[in-house]
Amino acid sequence: MKKLLFSTLVLFSGLALHAQTVIPAEVTSLLEKNGCVACHKVDKKMVGPAWIDIAAKKYSKKKLVDLVYKPVPENWPGYVPMQPMPQVPKADAGKIADWIVKMGK
Repeated sequence: MKKLLFSTLVLFSGLALHAQTVIPAEVTSLLEKNGCVACHKVDKKMVGPAWIDIAAKKYSKKKLVDLVYKPVPENWPGYVPMQPMPQVPKADAGKIADWIVKMGK
């Protein structure tokens, strides 16, 4: 019985994680338009950290938006430092940040 319960919890945990890491179409469009996908993927390290790793830091929406324009390389040792992205519209950065914050919950 304990084994079945554990297996069920693991299954539901995996489904919850999957549900949180699905990128809504609007966010996918913004990530592509603004070049974010060149360095970031949902669940694996590339040039930059995975989106789920960023979400795990529990940054606020404001902090995430600020980091788009003024990255702090010390936050991510072992990665190539992100360059400031002044060309990203604030509204786009805000929508992306909303998604990251939700994923971290």
